[in-house]
Amino acid sequence: MKKDTLYLVIPCYNEQEVLHETSKRLVEKITAMIENEIISNDSKILFVNDGSKDKTWSIIEELHNQNNIFSGVNLSRNRGHQNALLAGLMTAKEVADMTISLDADLQDDVDVIDKFAEQYYEGCDIVYGVRCSRETDTFFKRSTALAFYKLMSGLGVEMVYNHADYRLMSKRALEGLAEFKEVNLFLRGMVPLVGYKHSIVEYERHERFAGESKYSLKKMLSFALDGITSLSIKPIRIITGLGFTISFLSVIALVYTLIEKFAGNTVTGWSSLILSIWMLGGIQILSLGVIGEYIGKIYSETKQRPRFIITDKLINTHKKDM
Repeated sequence: MKKDTLYLVIPCYNEQEVLHETSKRLVEKITAMIENEIISNDSKILFVNDGSKDKTWSIIEELHNQNNIFSGVNLSRNRGHQNALLAGLMTAKEVADMTISLDADLQDDVDVIDKFAEQYYEGCDIVYGVRCSRETDTFFKRSTALAFYKLMSGLGVEMVYNHADYRLMSKRALEGLAEFKEVNLFLRGMVPLVGYKHSIVEYERHERFAGESKYSLKKMLSFALDGITSLSIKPIRIITGLGFTISFLSVIALVYTLIEKFAGNTVTGWSSLILSIWMLGGIQILSLGVIGEYIGKIYSETKQRPRFIITDKLINTHKKDM
């Protein structure tokens, strides 16, 4: 039986320290899967250069020239991990039967790629890689991640717990993802919206073997905020509910004040007045900030600017003998 073509899609931003080792390990894995007749010998490793400032793209070109099992896509400028990943997936969609996305640092365990393929052949269009534990994370990272997943669940966003962007998607699932046209991307929340049959593969996440993480605390907070505002309108509804609650309490306070006035029990209350002003002022500013985030998203979407621009492609549909 003819086996399907697999493309590994790896977004890269300033990854010159890890690319040679990463490419070595991935070639070993792909070659073994081809020899075991799990995937087609047209399968590839696709690196996406997200506007790196180091030698990442030149290394990708070098790898491609040495062995065209390696393919490459070069973006015109840095567009962020989610856009770079989408660029790779949409490129691979045209030539692959299935794709697996993973990070360049190989913290995602490549040994479970075979299990992804098994689930695909059993009829799953999407297979999520899920961490079976977070023992290697710091307490802060572990607790904030848990809080984020619970928050997203509370806001009505469908997400897979402890899943990042290590996943398999079939060609049909990618075609479904391509129907989502929004500029503000949060793929962890968008992919479940595609539907189709899915499953989970558990794995242990490794330490980064070289280089530094590209996700600072600031970027992680921005990423979380993008996820919330891109997939849920509940914060707006919370503001509406808060407005009704404060208005109701204000009416009660007004009635109480009038009763006290006519009863002759009015007392000067400077502290309570100042406290009320600060509290209501803070709520108003916070509410305007949340509304502003949504307006900003609408502003970006209405411009319909491209999510990425590809300047160079190193794509061969057939692989030379190795």
